[in-house]
Amino acid sequence: MPIKIPSDLPAYDVLSHEGVMVMDPDQAARQDIRPLRIALLNLMPKKIQTETQFARLIGATPLQIDLSLIRMSDHRARNTAADHMESFYRPFAEVEATGEKFDGLIITGAPIEHLPFDEVTYWDELRRVMDWTQSHVHSTFGVCWGGMAMIHHFHGVAKHLLDAKAFGCFRHRNMAPASPFLRGFSDDCVIPVSRWTEIRQDEIDARDGLTTLLHSDQVGPCLVEDPAHRALYIFNHLEYDSDTLKQEYDRDVANGTPINVPCNYYPDDDPKRPPQNRWRSHAHLLYGNWISEIYETTPYDIDQIGLSSTDLRRR
Repeated sequence: MPIKIPSDLPAYDVLSHEGVMVMDPDQAARQDIRPLRIALLNLMPKKIQTETQFARLIGATPLQIDLSLIRMSDHRARNTAADHMESFYRPFAEVEATGEKFDGLIITGAPIEHLPFDEVTYWDELRRVMDWTQSHVHSTFGVCWGGMAMIHHFHGVAKHLLDAKAFGCFRHRNMAPASPFLRGFSDDCVIPVSRWTEIRQDEIDARDGLTTLLHSDQVGPCLVEDPAHRALYIFNHLEYDSDTLKQEYDRDVANGTPINVPCNYYPDDDPKRPPQNRWRSHAHLLYGNWISEIYETTPYDIDQIGLSSTDLRRR
């Protein structure tokens, strides 16, 4: 089954050409089926690139997905055209006011790692988003800075500045082969990393209820499950395109920003050669497994998301 997105969203043509099944709302309305409602809270500056990356992954399952794009209410995007934001994104305050619920929510990363959380201009609203997920979202996936924000908000786990940027493709060990989120995963896998901060394993271990599913000896914990909050946190970037790290490297070189060649990314670490994608299959596995778990556990009546057993008995 396809992913439902507007036919004039740039991702529609990109994914169609890649063979991903997409449909517009008119086509979807003719199907007698309840699609999974997945929202993307997009905090990245390159909105179109990011929405395409995530739509590609969640649209590759056999289920119909209804994708909604959300932005912070008072934050204005500087790198994406205003008409794109107006046409395709809704502010969180509007979503919150409607009381609507979602089967899944992805909170992306954001290039603000150097700031303490409480100095981020939209931190108070993002805290409201994270609390809102507990009553209005069945499963939440925090990515990179978004995952760090969630694990800090719910568990007080700090992010720590690194002396040098963790940048490149790093091997990660499968720490929980029986986890449904790692179904089909190899014993280890390569994952792109691009961050100036880290979450430390000993601080995760000191909190009850958190389980590290993927870990790297070089760059630390990657994927953490938080069942109590129906959440996953991933601190790295399986959603990246083949050339995303290259774009970041070329940008820094052009700006004169000191940056190392991303390790284990270019053949022979030679930036003149095309990079190789060695994470695509595991990216599809992870997000496909997440969607599958949502499908198997979310209520058929979407209004029951977030209700306790006591609430359900009262209905």
